[in-house]
Amino acid sequence: MKAEFTAIIEPAPEGGCWAFCPEVLGANGQGDSVEETKQNLIEAIQFIFEDRRSDFLRGLPDDAIQEKILVG
Repeated sequence: MKAEFTAIIEPAPEGGCWAFCPEVLGANGQGDSVEETKQNLIEAIQFIFEDRRSDFLRGLPDDAIQEKILVG
């Protein structure tokens, strides 16, 4: 699945950068460079969505319908 999100990246006072994604609550990253910071943010977003998906699917009844939908 591919989606587009906003990365807000700022210099960190102690050096390097930190970033967050306003569309995904709790998604943030940091790194020594902008590229490293963006990669860490991407990994955080992926982890959050994987965790949310498995959490929601846990305990679903066997007769629950699961279908993929396209948004946007």
